Amino acid sequence: MSAGRLAALAVAALVLAAPAAASETRPTAAELESELVCPVCETTLDTSDAPIARRMKAFIRARIAAGDTKSEIKAKLVDQFGSTVLAVPPRKGFDWVAWILPFAGLAAGAAAVAVVAWRWSRVRREEDGPVEPLDPALERRVDDELARFE
Repeated sequence: MSAGRLAALAVAALVLAAPAAASETRPTAAELESELVCPVCETTLDTSDAPIARRMKAFIRARIAAGDTKSEIKAKLVDQFGSTVLAVPPRKGFDWVAWILPFAGLAAGAAAVAVVAWRWSRVRREEDGPVEPLDPALERRVDDELARFE
């Protein structure tokens, strides 16, 4: 890889990493509300108007004002309500199943389609069987008929 490409890649990585770091240290209420779930109605906080959701939103705003990071605020809410308050399951332990299962299902579906297509194509070839040559008289007749249309 050339030095120019490597430098461009490094700059792109830094440009993309800066907003992510800022989001962690200075989160917005809207950002956190879209990543957390109301324990009563099981929708994200930004769409919920349940009393508990309103209290959670007030807690988030108070913690942001106190200078807490996104991870600290989420950890406090998980301690209080459990991991079901997270809209996206964590990538550890049994929660990996939620991340892996959709991809495993897609892979299994693609494999099943491939097997069915392969078997279908083999059955079609076996049904056709070997091709027998035409009777010479019939072949001459077909050639004559085709010649008339040219």
